[in-house]
Amino acid sequence: MAIPVSPLATNLPDLPPIDGVRLGAAAAGIRYKGRTDLVMASFAPGTTVAGVFTRNICPGAPVDWCRAALPGGYAGGLVVNAGNANVFTGKAGFEVAKTTATEAGKLLGVPAGQVFIASTGVIGEQLPVDRLTAALPALSKNLSENGWADAARGIMTTDTFPKAATRIAHIGDTEVRITGIAKGSGMVAPDMATMLCFVATDAKIPPYPLQRILKRAVDRSFNCTTVDSDTSTSDTVLLFATGQAEHVEVPEDGDRILNNFATKLGEVLLDLAIQVVRDGEGAQKLIRIDVTGATTARSAKRVAMAIANSPLVKTAVAGEDANWGRIVMAVGKAGEPADRDKLSVAIGGTWMARHGAVVEGYDEAPVVAHMKGREIKIAVNLGLKTGCATVYTCDLTHGYIDINGSYRS
Repeated sequence: MAIPVSPLATNLPDLPPIDGVRLGAAAAGIRYKGRTDLVMASFAPGTTVAGVFTRNICPGAPVDWCRAALPGGYAGGLVVNAGNANVFTGKAGFEVAKTTATEAGKLLGVPAGQVFIASTGVIGEQLPVDRLTAALPALSKNLSENGWADAARGIMTTDTFPKAATRIAHIGDTEVRITGIAKGSGMVAPDMATMLCFVATDAKIPPYPLQRILKRAVDRSFNCTTVDSDTSTSDTVLLFATGQAEHVEVPEDGDRILNNFATKLGEVLLDLAIQVVRDGEGAQKLIRIDVTGATTARSAKRVAMAIANSPLVKTAVAGEDANWGRIVMAVGKAGEPADRDKLSVAIGGTWMARHGAVVEGYDEAPVVAHMKGREIKIAVNLGLKTGCATVYTCDLTHGYIDINGSYRS
């Protein structure tokens, strides 16, 4: 079934090379026909790596492989396939991951333990490793520093457009570049989702501070998004630092010197996270939810996620129905401190209810007009303390059912 490109799609930005990174994509025929489905990257010697993975307790073999490899702190290569998630495949699944890393390591001249693996696609089917490894030799010979766009397309499954972002950061007086690609469309919820993200920088950062910065950035980006509340078995974010830029040395406790880098990394990840939501399966509208006045930031986020994951809220947005009662319902079911008589709700900047009651003289016309747009803003003030949070989601349409009702066919 051909899936039309999301009306919320964004265009790929220009993606200049990252010193120390070469990558590319090939058609291995793992599941799809007539398109690329295998991506490979090589990294300069000494490249450090950080990673964050799904909290789903039934992860795929590639996640297990990466978790085992991550404490080594260094990376020489990356292999990603689309179409088959290599999840719930038992011992054979781990052997596939091991074989992939071993064969790629031989081609790249690095130990298997420095080759990171990711897979996305159907769960419970054996990954045809022979097709994958047969495609690796030619792919390894054609890696290019300009292969970012091809890689972004090669990791797609039900995505309707490729996703990438890039920023310039500073460490001391030196410019460094950060570029990332991501895939994700459904089974997307915090911690993280059927979402893969690969980011590289030419900065030289030791593994420990790199991991610390990545974890914080993921918490403020991918873990503030949801498409359908389902947390996948495969989600992976990997950050590679090639060390090719010449800047002041970054110490193990180098938070201060990495302030700007951390800010720009956060921008890249948030950009990618929002692109993933824009490509939510069947999505027609992007929804931003701001919750203020909560007892804590954590409480505010939980309330915001309850709203974002509510099928009734999401279908109301799909139907362009300014039904703020559903928002009130979602606040109340979140299990967080809330007071009905202090609660205020706004859509598109128009306050519909304040302090537990409809605003006197409320005019629904501007809200109705806002609901017809592509980007919807919902604001909730709990009126308790100063905790606040922002999350992103999309509407729930018949398209989501159409895609997921025939996903394996």
